[in-house]
Amino acid sequence: MAEIIGNREEADAIFAMLVAWATAIGEKNAAGVLSHMTDDIVEFTLAPPLQYKGKDQPGLQGWFDTWQGPIEGDVEDQKLTIGGEVAFWSGLTHMVGTKTDGNKVDLWFRQTVGLRKEAGVWKIAHDHTSVPFAMDGSGLAELGLRPQL
Repeated sequence: MAEIIGNREEADAIFAMLVAWATAIGEKNAAGVLSHMTDDIVEFTLAPPLQYKGKDQPGLQGWFDTWQGPIEGDVEDQKLTIGGEVAFWSGLTHMVGTKTDGNKVDLWFRQTVGLRKEAGVWKIAHDHTSVPFAMDGSGLAELGLRPQL
């Protein structure tokens, strides 16, 4: 269950949009994913480069094409904070699936989504995903971590 701070009615609308966005990701529907974003979105994703600006993301469909079937997953430890026309959501996101090369993906990562209400519709204005890295000097990503709830 998500922790919600702010207007419950707005929370329902935001969660409905986030579910639709996640469904589009799972179905590998690039146009559907982008339809939930503002035109000036800024994204800090797991993949390079350091940031994407705007909805012009030519690599998104290419990334989707590296998956054999749907991209599945869920979220834990969700928190949604709403203040007027802006909100932010955070949680631990689980992504599961099989790549076209046969590699299985079972990854937990941290995610924060900034939202803005435009013309009465909630859209994603910022998306930040990350995994911790080893602090032993190796600089390696810690891809095997699991939530401790």
